[in-house]
Amino acid sequence: MKSWRQAQLLEVVDHEAVASQELLRQRLSERGITATQATISRDLKELGLVKRAGDGAYVRPGIGSSGPANGEHLRRAVASLVRGLERVDPLIVVRTDRGQAQGLAEWIDRAQLAEVAGTLAGDDTILLVCRGAEQATALERKLTEMVRSG
Repeated sequence: MKSWRQAQLLEVVDHEAVASQELLRQRLSERGITATQATISRDLKELGLVKRAGDGAYVRPGIGSSGPANGEHLRRAVASLVRGLERVDPLIVVRTDRGQAQGLAEWIDRAQLAEVAGTLAGDDTILLVCRGAEQATALERKLTEMVRSG
């Protein structure tokens, strides 16, 4: 139960700016998880979450911003590593040279793209699971523009 609760807590803070433990408790409750403020406080400490400067939202260490710097890193990585991509409904298959997929998938994960629910990387292929066909189309456009700009 603890690992599930903590995974859900990370999911919440990865996709929403949450600045209070009470709001975290409410978000977990919406997911069917009952937790006290003390439990959430312990979870935050165990997970090493910190408050981001500016809005005070909880984030993983080192993720403090997904601003222009991370976006530029992702653009450069996509431009240099992507060899092809194909959209299949809500999925996008990204091809790279051998040994490059996992590193690129990590950059995609760090960018916390709203369109992406998750990534799965092999040696030279990444599967992007998008939140729907429309989001996949929009992401395909973004990635194609990044490849062309490189």
